[in-house]
Amino acid sequence: MSVDPMTYEAQFFGFTPQTCLLRVYIAFQDYLFEVMLVVEGVMLKKLGSIPGCKISPSQIRKCTEKFLVFMKEHFDKLFAKMEEVLLQLVLNIPKNVLLPEDRVQEQYPYSKEEFQALQDELQQLQQQCRAEAAAGQALRAELEEQKAVKAELEKILQCFDGLENICREHGAGNFKESFALLTQSSKKLQDVLKDVEEKSEKMKQHDQLM
Repeated sequence: MSVDPMTYEAQFFGFTPQTCLLRVYIAFQDYLFEVMLVVEGVMLKKLGSIPGCKISPSQIRKCTEKFLVFMKEHFDKLFAKMEEVLLQLVLNIPKNVLLPEDRVQEQYPYSKEEFQALQDELQQLQQQCRAEAAAGQALRAELEEQKAVKAELEKILQCFDGLENICREHGAGNFKESFALLTQSSKKLQDVLKDVEEKSEKMKQHDQLM
């Protein structure tokens, strides 16, 4: 059987010509075996009806097998010739024939170097797309983070607005001045609390000594 892959023919037919011929060969061979079994059965029936016939079934089987080998050898020779004719004249696409789906290559021919350059450019574009996608994802994450920070800042501003309104309601002047005063007062209270804790600790130590 031909070793030529015949890829262009496979593209057109949807199967390789060699596969088609192999199936035909197997079908003919199976049919030959079936015919020989039928012939053997007829011979056994006919000879069995002849009085005094000394030919045994095993002898008939040997003769059938020899005849089958003879037929198969001749069949293989004939099929080889048929295969050659079919592959050259029936299942072969001439070199000057272009399939419709490949006509674009005739309109826009390119060399191997040009094809490789296109492949390299395509790979670079894919890498750029992946990099831009990653950058876009990072920007979206940063935007979400900025939104969260903005929301927290708005809450703080609302809190300060509320404090300023409270200060105004209670007669305080500038909120900044009031806040600075509140900070100083808080610091003084922390110092007083620390002094009280120190004195209390000293008194505890004095009571333990007594």
